[in-house]
Amino acid sequence: MLLRCLVALTAGSALVLVGPDAARAEAVSVCSGRAQTTVKFATGELRIYKNRAYACALTVAKDPGTRRAMSVSLQARGARPVVDSGKFTQWAGPVTVHALNRCVRVSGAVSGKKVSTGWILC
Repeated sequence: MLLRCLVALTAGSALVLVGPDAARAEAVSVCSGRAQTTVKFATGELRIYKNRAYACALTVAKDPGTRRAMSVSLQARGARPVVDSGKFTQWAGPVTVHALNRCVRVSGAVSGKKVSTGWILC
């Protein structure tokens, strides 16, 4: 009886995670920390998160599904940028940098359309 309940519970959980909004929900939760800034642009948006010691960023396509060129870059002041780029269907990233007491600069692109921040989260 207990085994049947566990199987039913597991199957029910799987159904909740599958659906049209599953990809978008997952994209929201891939970075730890609190959402700090969302920068929208023509083909997507750049999402920036921060916890006490780390900053995290990802670029999310406005219309997911088609494989296209995407990138995200996150740089802590005084350090080299961390980049994720390639052909993706939903998002590029996440990229994470140590940003305790540091400003960060973030940029992202989807299908050739780019967005960039100045030094933020100082």
